[in-house]
Amino acid sequence: MKVIKSMVVSSKSHIAIVVARFNHFINNHLLEGSIDTLERIGQVLTENITIVWVPGAYELPLIIKILVETKKYNAVIALASIIRGETPHFEYIANECSTGLSNISITNYIPITFGVLITDNIKQAIERAGTKVGNKGSDAALAALEMINIIQTIKD
Repeated sequence: MKVIKSMVVSSKSHIAIVVARFNHFINNHLLEGSIDTLERIGQVLTENITIVWVPGAYELPLIIKILVETKKYNAVIALASIIRGETPHFEYIANECSTGLSNISITNYIPITFGVLITDNIKQAIERAGTKVGNKGSDAALAALEMINIIQTIKD
């Protein structure tokens, strides 16, 4: 029996983090969690991390597609927070963002990790950006590191 497991250290990897400016007071904490995890746990060199700011979650798929097509990155981390409002706008943005990112990842064979909070209120977003429920930006970085190594193990 062959079992593939992976480490999270990936010091030579090049990783892009794409962050939405909308709800930046939440997203800044997600970004801090991602960077800390990449550098401290994944031992990724600072110069191998690229951060790209976009207006909102809806713009994530386009910019990530362009980054992926450069073939400069081993993984991309998507960070945003989509908080329910009083209109159905929330559902449209959340669906388009998640579907778009999934499609890009699958068709390009590159890990795109989903550090996008989709919450009912600001309190839930705050809890997932570094308080009660941990930091989903950090979780997305860990997933990216592990996926890079799993893909490399399979290819080897």
